[in-house]
Amino acid sequence: MSRRTVREVMTVQVITVTENAPFKELAVVMAGHGISALPVLDRSGRVTGLVCEADLLPKEEFKDDPTARRLPWWRRWSEHAKASGVTAGDVMASPALMISTDVSVVDAARYMDRTDAGWLVVTGSGGELAGIISRGDVMSVFLRPDEDIKDEIVREVFTDYLGTNTALVQVRVADGVVTLGGEVENRSMIPVAIRMSRSVDGVVAVNAGLSFAVDDTHLPRTADLTGY
Repeated sequence: MSRRTVREVMTVQVITVTENAPFKELAVVMAGHGISALPVLDRSGRVTGLVCEADLLPKEEFKDDPTARRLPWWRRWSEHAKASGVTAGDVMASPALMISTDVSVVDAARYMDRTDAGWLVVTGSGGELAGIISRGDVMSVFLRPDEDIKDEIVREVFTDYLGTNTALVQVRVADGVVTLGGEVENRSMIPVAIRMSRSVDGVVAVNAGLSFAVDDTHLPRTADLTGY
């Protein structure tokens, strides 16, 4: 099965800052470019961290305010440290969470979910900065046209993998929801067709109403037929 990769959905034109970039410059750059995360580079151009909008908020949040809600001690320490920061190096998250260009979008989504990350820095084969990917970029797989999803299921699932007669199979896709109908040769093909269709990028759910010509899950063993 073909899977869209990080390379296909990432932002390539990345705005970056250096570790010594002043705090105010971070806010100005984010606002000016309409972005919410900035990879931070050292003098050699290597990614050392990532600054996002949430890293800038403590500066305002921890101004003197007697009515402000007190945070747990474990958050107060780290957030106060960021509130006193004056450069990108002071407030950035380091090391930055990184991912390769060749990783599938599905695996990128899993990594984001596991690490609760809003962005991932994308690196090339040599470890160089190649782009940045956001949760919105990952969700873009669900913008695939229904017809593209249908064509991929017919071609890669039923034709290339199962080798079944596609004239006997119906594949319908509406808003990413796949409905499979018609008949396949063997009963064992049905769970495979469902599983593989569900794995196609952009599929929201799979409803299956497939029938079969032969129940190959209950065929007699060779020994039973020969009497041995």
